[in-house]
Amino acid sequence: MISEEQFQIEVDLIIANAIREDVGDGDHSSLSCIPKAALGKAKLLVKDDGIIAGIDFAKQVFAYVDSSMELEVLIKDGAPVKYGDVAFYVTGSSQSILKAERLVLNAMQRMSAIATKTKSFVDLLEGTDTKILDTRKTTPGLRALEKWAVKIGGGENHRFALYDMIMLKDNHIDFAGGITKAIDKTKSYLKETNRDLKIIVEARSLEEIEEILKSDGVYRILIDNFNYEDTRKAVALIGAKCLTESSGGINEKTIRNYAECGVDYISSGALTHSVYNMDLSLKAV
Repeated sequence: MISEEQFQIEVDLIIANAIREDVGDGDHSSLSCIPKAALGKAKLLVKDDGIIAGIDFAKQVFAYVDSSMELEVLIKDGAPVKYGDVAFYVTGSSQSILKAERLVLNAMQRMSAIATKTKSFVDLLEGTDTKILDTRKTTPGLRALEKWAVKIGGGENHRFALYDMIMLKDNHIDFAGGITKAIDKTKSYLKETNRDLKIIVEARSLEEIEEILKSDGVYRILIDNFNYEDTRKAVALIGAKCLTESSGGINEKTIRNYAECGVDYISSGALTHSVYNMDLSLKAV
């Protein structure tokens, strides 16, 4: 996984680009009717039930826009919220509050939806040893925020991007000429380039799992689109040789059954690509 420093760089880039996109050469709506010296206060009002996420991100946005703004946090990231709750108050320049408003709301609404969905999956796995993972199926340019939200909801991050973990999927395997060739070429590449990256290999059948197990150095096997019976067989076959991960259309109705097959991880793109924003608003007080 990427370092905390690298992750923060991604967050900083999101903030800078989002403000550039939204504000441009100025928030002329506010500049035209609100005095520069005017001070104001606003509250983050929750209008939905779920898990709040993005409070710490909001702090960074307000600080980027105007370091003199002050935030009074009433509810922390990861806490359950209900309609009518107030998550925080922000005080400072009225113009600055309005300049930051849309980025804070857009990000927090989506992050909270992702955290809420993730928490529902985590709850369904309670009592098992299986952990829920996100994927790279994220909104372009917002990956850091969406993966941050998964962590807030109690899930775990898969690789951040193509550069921090090797994942040999069906196309890699087919283009390389087969599983064993793909793994051998990958290990040679890592040695030649002096990289220390974990290797995950996707399996489409029990026969492919048997072939993967003939090679050393595989960190995790992705058991992709298997039914319950074959998943149990795969877990037994793999044993303690490496970690296991199930994926492929797993949802709220099936996730518990896959967990009970004994896999270490279940990955779900739905955590980030199929959510409905939590209803939040920033209101002057």
